[in-house]
Amino acid sequence: MAVLDAIHWGPASKATPKQLVILCHGLGADAYDLIDIAPTWGNTLPDAIFASVNAPEEHFSGFGRQWWPVSDRRPEVMEGGARNAAKHLDAFIDAELVRLGLPPDAYALMGFSQGAMTVLFTGLRRSVAPKAVLAFSGALIAPDSLEAEIRNRAPVLLAHGEADGQVPVSRSRDAEAELRRLGVPVEAAYSPGLGHGIDDHGIAMAALTLQKAFA
Repeated sequence: MAVLDAIHWGPASKATPKQLVILCHGLGADAYDLIDIAPTWGNTLPDAIFASVNAPEEHFSGFGRQWWPVSDRRPEVMEGGARNAAKHLDAFIDAELVRLGLPPDAYALMGFSQGAMTVLFTGLRRSVAPKAVLAFSGALIAPDSLEAEIRNRAPVLLAHGEADGQVPVSRSRDAEAELRRLGVPVEAAYSPGLGHGIDDHGIAMAALTLQKAFA
């Protein structure tokens, strides 16, 4: 299995990286979609390097990438897609930490939309917990299997627009309830009027989460 490729930003301090923050884009986007957030979060984590990854598959449109196809959205098919995506993301995390000479826990995961689904699925099933999982406009794939498969309880931030017409905000509310039931520390930021996107409130909440996670 080929390791995912990524574009990088930072550290803002120009020092040797001390933390790794991995950014996972949504369906039909690519690594360039999220890297512009890095300088803002770099103000909070000046010694962090940000790696925005390209999902493993070409999108069916021929433009952008996808973590798995979504033409069939039955739960069992979505779960299979998320499991395959997790294998790719796991391999990237491990390889990137080794490449940077960082400890195995010196990382956080962030994703948007399908990328958020991917980091939620992957992050909580890793034996070495991420410092935080930031999930924007996402959903908890295969919630019924998580209780048996959860391997850590990393802090999770869920951010979602209440006017999201692509991934309903109810998906993050359901995720919040299930994660709390499993003892995962969760913060949630629901933005009235926001559609399928990321706003300044969510970015600020994520910066605070990262700051606390790596303190």
